[in-house]
Amino acid sequence: MEREAMEYDVVVVGAGPSGLATAIRLRQLANEAGQEISIVVLEKGSEVGAHILSGAVIEPRALNELIPDWKEKGAPLNTEVTGDDVLFLTSPEKSLKMPNAFVPAPMHNDGNYIVSLGNVCRWLAEQAEAMEIEIFPGFAAAEVLYHEDGSVKGVATGDMGVGHNGEQKDSYMPGMELHGKYTIFCEGCRGHLGKELIERFNLNEGKTPQHYGIGIKELWDIDPAKHKPGLVVHGLGWPLSESATTGGFFLYHTDNNQVSVGLITDLNYSNPHVSPFDEFQRLKHHPELAKYLEGGKRISYGARAVVKGGLNALPKMTMPGAFLVGCDAGTLVFSKIKGTHTAMKSGMLAAETIFEALAAGDEGSKDLTAYADKFKNSWVYDDLFKDRNFGPAVHKWGPWIGGAFNFLDQNIFKGKLPFTLKDEHKDNEMLKPASECAKIDYPKPDNKLSFDKLSSVFLSNTNHEEDQPCHLTLKDNSVPIAINLAKYDAPEQRYCPAGVYEIVQEGSEDPRLQINAQNCVHCKTCDIKDPTQNIVWVVPEGAGGPNYPNM
Repeated sequence: MEREAMEYDVVVVGAGPSGLATAIRLRQLANEAGQEISIVVLEKGSEVGAHILSGAVIEPRALNELIPDWKEKGAPLNTEVTGDDVLFLTSPEKSLKMPNAFVPAPMHNDGNYIVSLGNVCRWLAEQAEAMEIEIFPGFAAAEVLYHEDGSVKGVATGDMGVGHNGEQKDSYMPGMELHGKYTIFCEGCRGHLGKELIERFNLNEGKTPQHYGIGIKELWDIDPAKHKPGLVVHGLGWPLSESATTGGFFLYHTDNNQVSVGLITDLNYSNPHVSPFDEFQRLKHHPELAKYLEGGKRISYGARAVVKGGLNALPKMTMPGAFLVGCDAGTLVFSKIKGTHTAMKSGMLAAETIFEALAAGDEGSKDLTAYADKFKNSWVYDDLFKDRNFGPAVHKWGPWIGGAFNFLDQNIFKGKLPFTLKDEHKDNEMLKPASECAKIDYPKPDNKLSFDKLSSVFLSNTNHEEDQPCHLTLKDNSVPIAINLAKYDAPEQRYCPAGVYEIVQEGSEDPRLQINAQNCVHCKTCDIKDPTQNIVWVVPEGAGGPNYPNM
């Protein structure tokens, strides 16, 4: 069966903040000029917002520009930040509260809102559909299509109804091709197509390696007497400090007597025994978090990689026929722990660049390098430039000395010191042999504050069609045992927050890696942290994966 092809002016891959902002801004410009521009947005989740996971505190700057009357239109930004606490957890029982005057300026949240980013995206999708923008949820872009000259032609969605053995089932339907004059890739952190494009077009030439964290989050109903709407708590230190691992936690008091609590573990850690999931579970027993969570009920769970290399790692964002925007490129501002506003603005700038080209009679497939100037002259670039030393300082000197440097850099010099720190080490290359590192004895969950992986994945509503090819692929089937197990004690068993990877040994048989792809929450950590880059994440059948409510 041949694939059907549909023609559009612009194809947008991903209905996250950047993708929806791109589509809306392009339609606005077309309507203002009285021009017809056809736009389609593809979304691999079963619905818009299903795969969106973020803390999230949102800076509304881009939204103010895109939809100035968002309050009147009912945007779900309901909880304005009322207070900021920054804590150093110095032990399992003790902590220090940092005076606000000594908190790096970008971490202040005056005028920001605590939101469910998934719900914000659902609302943005409603605005887009009201503007007659086509959105196709449940269709995963599986392949980049190219013209004969090498420029991007569009994308193809994955085939449906293929069995685990690669054979077509009775329900087989071929994927669909979507051709565009321009294609915008907005897949979020470590997009699998974005990764291909960066390599194919050498977009990261001259840049430092990209850096990542793994963010694990839970949503809790808590005792109304403990609820403080608008309170934002950030912190670092214990328990990650015990294994010389960097990262930080958050606890946000949202509306409806709920809190979002989570831990971001930097993926440059060196001890292969570290389990970010278990670090998060024991974090919740610290009195500073337990005082809010005790007596409450955990209602949702999720995990997602966070891109945090910033300006130093930001690739070239255009190529013939296509753009790479938002977290697919890496526009998150690490010092602010925020990427929604910059992701949206990067997409809006792409929309403006494309509209100007199409209005001038452009037939498509060009490398619209004018985008680079728009980007550099925008407040997104200014945010990223001021932020450029923040992550490398923490990686280089740790949270205490790095934190002191960042206070000077951000508060005194406003991010304009006359030099740039860089981290040239790839996250996946930082693991030391297991024999050189201390094992970590994680406590068993008490099922009150801490829980196991499988019960957690259950709360993510994750589901995949079981009889389909495994979307967690291996370049070499021998590597998991010969290298990962032998040298690193199979770290994929621990860095995966969903119990996807297991080393199984039955009787006298040799050990083998078992991949429980059904559990995958699409966090991309395995694709990032696997020491030999042997694991490659590709899209499963459309609509597979988590379905996050209010996350």
